Amino acid sequence: MQHGDLKMVSDIERRSYEFPWSHGVFRDCLLAGYRSIVLIRQERVAGYGILSVAAGEAHILNLCVDPEFRSLGYGERLLDEILFRARTASVREVFLEVRPSNEMALALYRKKGFYQVANRPAYYQSHKGREDAAVLAKKLVIED
Repeated sequence: MQHGDLKMVSDIERRSYEFPWSHGVFRDCLLAGYRSIVLIRQERVAGYGILSVAAGEAHILNLCVDPEFRSLGYGERLLDEILFRARTASVREVFLEVRPSNEMALALYRKKGFYQVANRPAYYQSHKGREDAAVLAKKLVIED
């Protein structure tokens, strides 16, 4: 992900979530040096992912596919690339939060070996109040 991608990334975010990240949050992730990727299809950003790495652990901060490109396997491709980048950074375990109501994302994460390790009460904003977050983890095998 580069600064020139932020407008398209922010647009996808707004179309995907009730309470999206701001353009500034994405910019700050780039400035902080987080590992950020975009998936390009038809000469435009079709999805993106952001990974924070520290002390042998990683946190998937955001992973999203443009609604127009969903159900085509792009979420899995993005997740595979993020996990590859985590492995190359010698990460031993990856964490993320996901809404329990996001069944499509939960199915993908479970397919890729993530399991629930905790629950964060009232983590996400919602038009119906707050929604918990399922905290998922996956241990990685580091190949020498």
